[in-house]
Amino acid sequence: MTRLGYQIPNFTYPGVGSDGLFDVVARQAVEAEESGFDTVFVMDHFYQLPLLGAPDNAMLECYTLLAALSQRTERVRLSALVTGNTYRNPTLLAKTVTTLDVVSHGRAQLGIGAGWYELEHDSLGYEFGTFTDRFERLEESLEIITGMLDGERLTFNGSWYVVNEAINSPAPVGKIPIMIGGAGERKTLRMAAQYADDSNLICAIDDIPRKLAALDEHCARLGRDRSEITVTYQTSACIAPTHEQAEREIDDAVARIPELAARRPGAILGSPEEVAAAYERILATGVDGVTVNLPANGHLEGRVTLLGETLSPLITR
Repeated sequence: MTRLGYQIPNFTYPGVGSDGLFDVVARQAVEAEESGFDTVFVMDHFYQLPLLGAPDNAMLECYTLLAALSQRTERVRLSALVTGNTYRNPTLLAKTVTTLDVVSHGRAQLGIGAGWYELEHDSLGYEFGTFTDRFERLEESLEIITGMLDGERLTFNGSWYVVNEAINSPAPVGKIPIMIGGAGERKTLRMAAQYADDSNLICAIDDIPRKLAALDEHCARLGRDRSEITVTYQTSACIAPTHEQAEREIDDAVARIPELAARRPGAILGSPEEVAAAYERILATGVDGVTVNLPANGHLEGRVTLLGETLSPLITR
């Protein structure tokens, strides 16, 4: 399961056009693998997110990209962080992630969430619905997907999806782990307790103990062994050999992509020693690991390597 994940959230790089974009992305995945990350993630969005850039900034389609990255890597798991259920039919998603597992020789992971970015839905014609709608749809999808990944010839008649003896062949190479992203204590963490192998939290650091307690309570009520679920915490960082260099690199990124300024206060920034100290404090809250992105400088050769070499010793202790 994921304990140290590297997420690639940004595809707008200085001096890089469409013809060179994949090579920059693939280099980050290779650096992540070679420096100790166990999972490489990309976002499942069609427009860039508000705190990462303008909507028309570059955004590559998630599963096509993951399949391509599977041919440049050998060991890391490959996953969305996380799939938007609202624009992925569950039977097609089961087939898609199974195919990723086959082409990667057993390295696929299914990250999934209820969906939230309303602009994409309105612009591209996907039904958004209410908060309750999205979570009802997610639960039905999880029932369908888990059945298909387990090899069932699935029939399902729900409020949102109807499936009649759905076949998923070939089967996955092995068990595909499921990660549910989010930290809602009533719905999201209950579904994590019921369906997931991994839970990825997005919340304030001070709220982590309460989220873990809520997950514990759901597991106890459902009869699930809590130790079966790996919990990671989502973070952003900007690492460089010195604090001053990290400051310059984030300043350069904000000059190119002004929207990144809003992320700067919450980013973990500095030298390897400073970054390691910050992540030690996060791990002390009780989470099993972290997922990390480098929106400001991950495209710079060697930065992902520096991050992995800084964080992997903390995870493997």
